[in-house]
Amino acid sequence: MLDDLQRAAFDYFVRHANRDTGLVADTSRPGSHASIAVVGFALSAYPAGVERGWMTRAEALQRSLTALRFFRDSDQSGAPDSTGYRGCYFHFLHLDSGTRAWRCEVSLIDTTLLLAGMLTAAAYYTAATTDEAELRELADTLYRRVDWCWAQRKSAAVMHGWKPEGSFLKYGWKGYSEAILLYILGLGSPTHPLTAASFPAWTGTYEWESLYGIDFLYAGPLFIHQFPHAWIDFRDIRDDFMRKKRCDYFENSRRAIDVQRAYAIRDPRGFVGYGEDGWGLSAGDGPRAPRQRIAGRRQSFYGYAARGVPYGPDDGTLAGPSVLASLVFAPEIALPAIRRLLARGAATDDRAARASGFNDTVHGGWVSEGHFGLDQGLIVLMIENFRSGLLWRLLRGSVPIRTGLHRAGFRGGWLAEDAS
Repeated sequence: MLDDLQRAAFDYFVRHANRDTGLVADTSRPGSHASIAVVGFALSAYPAGVERGWMTRAEALQRSLTALRFFRDSDQSGAPDSTGYRGCYFHFLHLDSGTRAWRCEVSLIDTTLLLAGMLTAAAYYTAATTDEAELRELADTLYRRVDWCWAQRKSAAVMHGWKPEGSFLKYGWKGYSEAILLYILGLGSPTHPLTAASFPAWTGTYEWESLYGIDFLYAGPLFIHQFPHAWIDFRDIRDDFMRKKRCDYFENSRRAIDVQRAYAIRDPRGFVGYGEDGWGLSAGDGPRAPRQRIAGRRQSFYGYAARGVPYGPDDGTLAGPSVLASLVFAPEIALPAIRRLLARGAATDDRAARASGFNDTVHGGWVSEGHFGLDQGLIVLMIENFRSGLLWRLLRGSVPIRTGLHRAGFRGGWLAEDAS
């Protein structure tokens, strides 16, 4: 079952990558632009595909080299039609030309996810061949080029992004989120690192809550508790915040899943399909259906949104990929939920499991059209970590990861071991 789901998700990157640029489409929908974060997931998924026998090492290496060469040679002027600025990149790029799409921002978090893929590739392709040596050098060059402190304001917070038309976006990172990966890579930089004050300034905005009798570091959508764990093994390593709570970020993600399940069992808004094996509120696509009456109220549906527990938004839409990505934290909870997803349709129907969202409350039921690259990448990486721990093992030896974790105050576990 897991092999089929992981292979189907991996094939997304085979089908939706541009072989000339190495860029990968954000979604499978016609006319989709590339997402730099999806490229990061693709670069990380290729090694898993090689190890599973789904792609040759030579093909995976060439796909990866193409992407890294593109970013090395890309326009970094920050002009409205460029590819990036100060080593960071616009969130969405034209799939063929690699220039900025729409009027999107230079995104710090999406650049981080791209770099995580580059570092994964550098950790995997370690042979003493010309091509593999070039890839490692490219990854190092591109990581060193990022000017992290450029995006750090006087408050020590890192800003979400920058636009050439209007400078930095209004908000910086506040509250627990997937940005923990951003701070770790930013702190690990040998050239333009974030200041030592950045991480404690960020963790100082955390919210520790008790919900349904479960104490945990709060974030509503499940993807926040999952994305950083695709690359970093947070088991038994702790920063100052988690030491005080006698917890770690891996255990915290498990507790977040327990909170999600407890909320779904209670189903306070009366949605169809919620229960002990029906949960998974996260960021994703949703129906744009007319309002309908549910449990005596008029319910709206939100389209694409970051749905969360217990404060919402919640319109009855669940995200199958967030359930698949929960395997590493709570397999005894996730596996029955996965089987229930697959049981919704025919024996070969995995749409609800891999779709960005599905909603059984909407009249007639609804499943998101096509697939989203971020979802497929998360499925590949988290199933692989559950099955073999491949990504975790690769990144344990990454100097930027280890340096960033140490500078953020993480101690114990595998970090106490020699990097060799």
